[in-house]
Amino acid sequence: MSATDKRTAALATFGLISVTAIWGSTFFLIKDLVARMAVADFLAVRFVIAALVMIALFHRHLLRLGRREWLQGIALGAMYGIAQLLQTSGLEHTSASISGFVTGMYVVFTPLLGTVLLRQRLPSITWIAVLLSVGGLGLLALHGFSIGYGVWLTLISALLYGLHIVGLGAWSRPGNAFALSAVQMLVIALICLLATLPSGPSLPPDGGAWLAVIYMALAAGAGAMLVQTWAQAHLSPTRAAIVMTMEPVFAAGFAVTFGNDALTWRMVVGGTLVLAAMYLVELVPRGGAAVQAEGLHHEV
Repeated sequence: MSATDKRTAALATFGLISVTAIWGSTFFLIKDLVARMAVADFLAVRFVIAALVMIALFHRHLLRLGRREWLQGIALGAMYGIAQLLQTSGLEHTSASISGFVTGMYVVFTPLLGTVLLRQRLPSITWIAVLLSVGGLGLLALHGFSIGYGVWLTLISALLYGLHIVGLGAWSRPGNAFALSAVQMLVIALICLLATLPSGPSLPPDGGAWLAVIYMALAAGAGAMLVQTWAQAHLSPTRAAIVMTMEPVFAAGFAVTFGNDALTWRMVVGGTLVLAAMYLVELVPRGGAAVQAEGLHHEV
């Protein structure tokens, strides 16, 4: 890897860390918002604002996209939009910190999906990671002998996020990252708008809600999508996934520090097991080959 490639990879890594911190900061904000407005209304307003900003900035890039790239962007946006609806609906029924950890399961789902869809060999240690993650989820989410409705919705959304990461890793290139981000945002906004039918979206109820929605539209929506799409054009899927394991840690930290979540032993132990599973899946099986992959295939 050349010095320029190393600098670009370092910048992409820092960008993904920033994205995970921003995403983590939204869980307790969303928890408060969905108590005062419908999930679909909140998401529609958020992503319409983000889409309008993206169109204004990158309309010329959109005109240069080919038909295949448009279809890829539509598919990625559809997966992400549906995942957002499911994740946010799940957050109505569970705490912000638990939602953050369960959402982070996309890092475990990603290699499993890669095995099924891309016919990659699944290392045996991955099964240990799956067992660890299930145990961690049990501590975080089990109440008696049942998993709550909100956790199930969030798990399905994590599966879709895993699909999104696999697709983004295969289709994102440095030359199309901005346009691909804009197409995704347009599709996400459309899906969320359709979810508000037949009445259409209601607006945030007060100034504080508007500030939160605008922050999530610009920073956690448009900005995060741009950075993630660009970063995954310059990093191997392994390195990107390792960095993104920080999202549930940020989510729990923000929820305990600024939200109403209490720090419990179940959160600490369960969250540690989930994070250990994520790192086992991405770091241990490929550790020796990761450096080589970074140099030879960093634009996957």
